[in-house]
Amino acid sequence: MTTAHPSNPASPNSTRRQRVLILKMGYSETLDPDSSGLVSLGDILRTTVVLHAFPPEQFEVTWLVDKKGVALVKDNLHIHRILTVNAFTPFHLMSEWFDIVVNFEKDPGICAVVDKISAWRRYGFRLDHASHEAHAYDHADQALNMSKDPVFKRTQSKTWSTMLYEMLGLEYQGENYLLGYKPQSQEIHDVGLNHQVGGKFPIKRWPDPNWQLLHDSLVPLHAVSWQQGMDNIESYIEWINSCRLIVTNDSLGLHIALALGKKVVAMFGPTKSSEVDDCNNLIKLTPDVRWSCIPCLAASCHNPEGLCMEHIAQDRVIAAVNKLLNQR
Repeated sequence: MTTAHPSNPASPNSTRRQRVLILKMGYSETLDPDSSGLVSLGDILRTTVVLHAFPPEQFEVTWLVDKKGVALVKDNLHIHRILTVNAFTPFHLMSEWFDIVVNFEKDPGICAVVDKISAWRRYGFRLDHASHEAHAYDHADQALNMSKDPVFKRTQSKTWSTMLYEMLGLEYQGENYLLGYKPQSQEIHDVGLNHQVGGKFPIKRWPDPNWQLLHDSLVPLHAVSWQQGMDNIESYIEWINSCRLIVTNDSLGLHIALALGKKVVAMFGPTKSSEVDDCNNLIKLTPDVRWSCIPCLAASCHNPEGLCMEHIAQDRVIAAVNKLLNQR
């Protein structure tokens, strides 16, 4: 299938590959308000879906990423060059030229640098020199509104991948993430329990007692493994690849598992399950309560009735695991 891509700014007779710069360091969540300063590895991986729009036969892609996220994009056949962020990176980029620059970072400082990089076409976010805040290039207005207006974000139903493609003026057609690292591990576990979450949104985590009960319920019939490799992304990917099925919170592990084609049972509460594309090997579970605050999209919970993640029942998780394990 030929993937549509942004308009070609080069001469119709030109045979050279177009130079593309993608900025996704992980410093700001593309579709969320975020000022924590923590690198979102899941956000980096999810953004690789746009690489389908830049096939290597036609485009030479440079990807700017924080060094913590290099393992997620290195050895990717759609990426010609990886640059990591340091004090000299802005000067490096401003000395080059590109046919297309795509900026998925909303930090005003990053936007200011992007505006000074020589390029024919620009997508994503730029700097508003009047307000000194991030502003949208063509096609990115809705994405920017999602990050500024939590009510709008809660009510819209588009997936993350759909929104990224729309920022490029394209139609999303179900393309998957493109994980560069190729794990070598063999499947030795039936079920992997991906129970941890990143530091940005701790309330996304299913409670510890629930995880322990799930483990104890599954062990008599299945080979079960607790999450491994959290001190090294490549080791983490190898562990996920060693499992037939992953039970997970809404976290980096969810997206790695989907990129590897694993069966996945994913639990959502404070975050939106609809932002993740539906597929045959994924079952999404949400709380059994009808609270108006779900999904709150917040980093901390202020509901006096407690955490919504406590209301995803054990038997529902077990039933989803058994359904997927029995699925050919």
